[in-house]
Amino acid sequence: MNYEVVVRNTEMTKGMEEAIENSIAKLDRYFSKEAVMQVTVTIEKQRQIVEMAVNFDGQVLRSELTGDNMYKILDDVVDTLEKQILRFKNKLRTKNRQAEQHVFTPAFMDEDYDIEEEIFEIKKKKFALKPMNPEEAIMQMELVGHNFYVYLDQDTDEVNVVYKRRNDSYGLIEPRF
Repeated sequence: MNYEVVVRNTEMTKGMEEAIENSIAKLDRYFSKEAVMQVTVTIEKQRQIVEMAVNFDGQVLRSELTGDNMYKILDDVVDTLEKQILRFKNKLRTKNRQAEQHVFTPAFMDEDYDIEEEIFEIKKKKFALKPMNPEEAIMQMELVGHNFYVYLDQDTDEVNVVYKRRNDSYGLIEPRF
């Protein structure tokens, strides 16, 4: 498997390069030589962010984690990607999508992996929508301590969502029907 590394806000050290190569080597058994892995390492103040992504045939297998130890984060990102790869392989088999299988090694496609399907528990909530503007919705969101808030826009009478972004700014989602 080929790979591209982007390092932001720091310099690539020999140890960092070796750790990335070792992490990618763990994933080599899954992918053919034509697959390309993008690795992004970003240092922001006291946070270290590692992202690994493989794009192929319109599909993306991606994992991004944040922490204070880049080497631990690399291992966790690889573990997450391995789980995604195994789940994706099962989808390929059940849907018989031969075209997308070329990115994986034949040995991997022929092996049987027994993975546990994750079961998600969905909590349902019903609530009355109160007409308000985005500023009021942000204030309500902060009051309830959530990172998003669903409200009825007082000007358009449509359901909108405000949300808190990672950089502590806010976003607004206005759906179109």
